[in-house]
Amino acid sequence: MKCPFCGESESKVIDSRPTDDGERIRRRRECLSCGKRFTTYEIVETLPIMVIKKDKSREAFDRQKLLNGMLRACEKRPVPYQVLEKAVDDIEQSISNTLDREVTSLRVGELAMQQLKNIDEVAYVRFASVYRQFSDINTFMDELTELLAKRSHP
Repeated sequence: MKCPFCGESESKVIDSRPTDDGERIRRRRECLSCGKRFTTYEIVETLPIMVIKKDKSREAFDRQKLLNGMLRACEKRPVPYQVLEKAVDDIEQSISNTLDREVTSLRVGELAMQQLKNIDEVAYVRFASVYRQFSDINTFMDELTELLAKRSHP
């Protein structure tokens, strides 16, 4: 960081603290050449994650949209809101960790179903029935049979 007074590039950080909004870090620095102090602000650079939908259109990843879908699946189930928020955090982190800036809606849905399967099986089946667009009762029963088979053979 260049000193605004003498232009020297060497400085040391004296104090660091988050700003009131928590979005930035305020750093108090001292120039190693002239000894004057100055303040810098540091922010995390984020790139939006784009979701490629089934029709090949793209839209920015919307964690609230995902959370709302999971909330609907958990309606009238004993699932705390914080558990779903943590699941969405985990999904978002998993997507971010791939370093790909684009992810398919199919992948997002699969991650959501994995989370819901561990949280509440009824919510999982509800989400899967909408997400996978079960066409008839047989498709639905196949999913339930698979779920029951996995439960009896962990």
